[in-house]
Amino acid sequence: MASRLVPKVNSKQGGSPCKEKHVVLLSPVGKIEISGCETGLHEIKLPKMSMLPSGRAESSVACEVCEGAEEMTEPLQQCTAWLRAYFCEPATTGTLPVPAFHHPLLQRDSFTRQVLWTLLNDVKFGEAVSYKQLADLAGNSRAARAVGGAMRSNPIPIIIPCHRVIRSSGDTGSYGGGHLLKEWLLSHEKLQKEKLAP
Repeated sequence: MASRLVPKVNSKQGGSPCKEKHVVLLSPVGKIEISGCETGLHEIKLPKMSMLPSGRAESSVACEVCEGAEEMTEPLQQCTAWLRAYFCEPATTGTLPVPAFHHPLLQRDSFTRQVLWTLLNDVKFGEAVSYKQLADLAGNSRAARAVGGAMRSNPIPIIIPCHRVIRSSGDTGSYGGGHLLKEWLLSHEKLQKEKLAP
C-alpha cells in the first residue's frame, strides 16, 4: 500500500465551521454544481440527464465556470481545472493535482472510504470494474453489495470515478447522475482512450 496516491482529506481545525463556497461549471453534460471550502471539496452534484447531449461522447461544449468564479477557493479551482481537463483534454488529468477532499464520509476510517480510495487509485480512465472486482481490490471479496452502497454515497463523482463500476453481466447498473449520464461518461472515456491509442 506504500506510495499510493491518496488525496489530502482535511479535517476541521478546532471544530470551527468551514465557509462553504459554490461554483457551477458548464460542461458537455450540463451544469455541474461544486461546493467546498478553503480546506477541500465537499461535494460535486451532477445534472440529471433526460437525453444524451448531441455529438455522442464528443466534448463539443467548452467547460467554463458560469457561476461563482469570483469566490473560488484553491480546492474549487483545482476541481474545475481537473473537470475541464476530464471533458476537454483527458490525457492531461494525470498531470493535475487531485483537489483535497473535506467531506465527513472521506474523513472516517471505513470500508466505504477504502473502496472510494481504491477506485480513485486503481481504476484508470477508460477502464471499468464490476462491484465484485472492486470489493476484491478493496480487500473484501464478499462485499459487492457494500461496494454498491459506497458508490451511492460517493460525494465526489467523476473525480472518484464511481461511473466506472458496472455489473458483472456488463450492464452499466445504477448511477447517481442517472443511467444516461453514466453511459455518456463511459462512452466519452472509451472514445478518448481510443483516440490516444497508438
